[in-house]
Amino acid sequence: MPLSRTTLRRCYQGAVLLSVLAISPLTWAWLTSSGHRAVAESSPGWLAEVPEAPVALVLGAGAPGGTPSPMLASRLDLSAQLYRAGKVRAILLSGDNSRKDYDEPTVMRDYLVARGIPARSLVLDYAGFDTWDSCVRARTVFGATKVTVVTQVFHLPRAVALCRTAGLEAFGVGDDSAKRWASTYPLAAREFFASAKGLLDSLVFDSAPVFPGPRETTLDAALRPE
Repeated sequence: MPLSRTTLRRCYQGAVLLSVLAISPLTWAWLTSSGHRAVAESSPGWLAEVPEAPVALVLGAGAPGGTPSPMLASRLDLSAQLYRAGKVRAILLSGDNSRKDYDEPTVMRDYLVARGIPARSLVLDYAGFDTWDSCVRARTVFGATKVTVVTQVFHLPRAVALCRTAGLEAFGVGDDSAKRWASTYPLAAREFFASAKGLLDSLVFDSAPVFPGPRETTLDAALRPE
């Protein structure tokens, strides 16, 4: 039995509505971060596009076997470049240390120290279990107010949007080298679902981090003149 025009029209309208709802988190992340992000190495003068900030917030991206993943190494290299250029004065390394045998922040610190970044300028957040937790903890636990978020380009709109929604004056710098690695394609596709979770965490539920405190002074010390 063929469907009536009314039924077909309602099916079409429902499909359109579902499509709009599906892409709305990505649209929210893109619009919220618009004007507050730059792509590293996109032009000879790209560094001039990055405003100075007290802190670079580097988000964890895996450290299998005690070594930064290629994506995480790229983020760390970029944060070191910002530090050496005087764009930031301290680097907040936010990652997962939920198990004794897995410690992203310490791996991140050791990688940067080995490349000449002073240990006193590095601050470790062991409870950055996801992007929203990292952003909220940067403000409420470490007392940051203005940060430069360092991540990959595909993650940048969501990371900046979440940090700005968390109350930080945030600008983002994205590494674009990940496009060379086929293994990152599923992660880029994951942004579709991660943006929806981020929107719910930040705007709908105002979710608290897994570990919301207490207040730490390690970032204050790192920013204090010697």
